[in-house]
Amino acid sequence: MNKSVLEERKASISDKSEHGRGICCERESVSGAVSQRACVYCGARVVLNPITDAYHIVHGPIGCASYTWDIRGSLTSGASTYRNSFSTDLRETDIVFGGEKKLSAAIDELMEKTEPAPKLIFVYATCIAGVIGDDIEAVCRAAAKKYGIRVIPVKAPGFSGTKPQGYKLACDAVMALISPGINQSKRFGVNILGDYNLAGETWIIRSYLEEIGIPVISTITGDASYEKLMRAPTAVLNLVQCAGSSTYLAERMYAEMDIPYIKVSFFGIEDTTASLFRVADALGKPEISAKAREFAKRRSSEVVPVIAKYKPYLEGKRAAIFVGGGFKAISLIRQFNELGMKTMVAGTQTGKKDEYEIISALADDEAVILDDANPAELERFMLEKQADILVGGVKERPLAYKLGIAFCDHNHERKHPLAGFEGIENFVREVHTTINSPVWKYVKGGPA
Repeated sequence: MNKSVLEERKASISDKSEHGRGICCERESVSGAVSQRACVYCGARVVLNPITDAYHIVHGPIGCASYTWDIRGSLTSGASTYRNSFSTDLRETDIVFGGEKKLSAAIDELMEKTEPAPKLIFVYATCIAGVIGDDIEAVCRAAAKKYGIRVIPVKAPGFSGTKPQGYKLACDAVMALISPGINQSKRFGVNILGDYNLAGETWIIRSYLEEIGIPVISTITGDASYEKLMRAPTAVLNLVQCAGSSTYLAERMYAEMDIPYIKVSFFGIEDTTASLFRVADALGKPEISAKAREFAKRRSSEVVPVIAKYKPYLEGKRAAIFVGGGFKAISLIRQFNELGMKTMVAGTQTGKKDEYEIISALADDEAVILDDANPAELERFMLEKQADILVGGVKERPLAYKLGIAFCDHNHERKHPLAGFEGIENFVREVHTTINSPVWKYVKGGPA
């Protein structure tokens, strides 16, 4: 392994030639390694923020409040309250004397001045609140009693763990919200967990399910609202789209509400069709299973010509992947395989050991697998493996362009859907457009 890799990081980087060693993952980032992971507060915020009619108060310095709607462009069919961010703007005097009174005043001001009146408020404790020991739980209890609404604390100091810990805290907050409805009668229908309606992707998935006869009761949290979330305990099945952020929630709902779950992925033709079949079969209704197969056959026949059109221009190209969770990396590798491309570098921020085993089996025999990679490692292995394209997020885009490598945004900021059959067409066209752009002739040494 290259000398530029820190000794403490070597166990988190696996070459497929190293048979049986596996990869070290699901642990704290190495200090000084410049991890691309976000903090605990970030993990909680990205899960809860898409709830469209919720108010979010960030109890901390104003800088933390800048991490808001812009970082996850979730769309709404109803309220747009979630696009606003509120902060207690803690200053030096608050750090000395405590910020609980300021938080209480912020909630009072929100109740007095905002329209529509809040029904649901999430209060996030950030690093400063965690250090000075503000009891946000007591403040939230008092406010809930005073105004007769739900005020839910999310104790998410950024230093208290890693981004997945923030996911769990968000899931606990959702459970605290919906648990009062645990005794509602069940009805035929599903919840979609872990899809955040980026570019309307929740709407796409919902339309597929409803077309084959499966009602969607609640979405957690893409295009969710307070009322819709309160119906979630009535579902008979949970569909987990983002395993990293929502499996913990699904497990709690199974244990406490007797709602089983299955993991799905609606990225790529293989995973989208397989997910539709699995969901339909899990519900045990032959007529729905038949509709799912007819629907998948019809929609697949529409995108196969698109893949065939661009495949000759993409076959043999070499891809690098660095995304948040393992499930997305797996679907991306399968999509590249369908296009005849080789995945030479595959990494995630929060992947699990079983996901890395699948990634290793699907990627090219000479591929490098990375957990919690830093920019120096990504640069080294993309150059070493001669990657033609990097699929990642906004933090990786500048790195790819500086290296003269094509880039595809598969993260929170994109404005077009990449899920479902519509997403397959968008993805294939984007990969073709960026890889085969004439600009690379000039970046990589002049015109051919």
